[in-house]
Amino acid sequence: MKTNRKFWRYGLLIFLSLLIAPIFNQMVLAQESKSSGVSSEAIHNKKAPEFSLQSLNNETVSLEDFKGKILVLHIATTWCPFCNAEAPHLEKLYQDYKDKNVEVLIIDVKEPGDLVKKQLKEKHNLSFPILLDPEGKVAASFAPKDVLPDLSRDEVMLASNLIIDQEGRIQFISLLDSKNFDAELVELKKRLNELL
Repeated sequence: MKTNRKFWRYGLLIFLSLLIAPIFNQMVLAQESKSSGVSSEAIHNKKAPEFSLQSLNNETVSLEDFKGKILVLHIATTWCPFCNAEAPHLEKLYQDYKDKNVEVLIIDVKEPGDLVKKQLKEKHNLSFPILLDPEGKVAASFAPKDVLPDLSRDEVMLASNLIIDQEGRIQFISLLDSKNFDAELVELKKRLNELL
């Protein structure tokens, strides 16, 4: 019985990996074919889209709550290996910058709260808020128009990082680029330090 259960779990993991791999391949190939650094003029210094989402603690959190602070925003899913690689570095960034008027926030896309709590918050011991975007609408609202047009807008934003300044303007955005993947958030911290 236990062998069948193990076999079923491994089969499910393999199936999910095969299902997810094409999305990442398409994302990565399309992103690599474009120039890195989507912090282009089209997005830089634009007003960030307003949002209001539920946290894992069932509190309503909105962009307005961060007015007067610098917000580092990461858009994630539990199955995203890039998001998981960045999670501990986001926690370290939060600990290093929380006394400098900087907040960190994850928006998880299209996943149930119990899964996010276990596979993201608890797994990486995250102490900053995680919000749930059940339909992916908030993630999609941040997606640049012409980037990766073959993907749905919320998929474009997975593993992306943004800095939103005290006035609610986007001052930094990085989209997934496996060639120049910055798990330790070096470029983000560089821009953050410039803003402080």
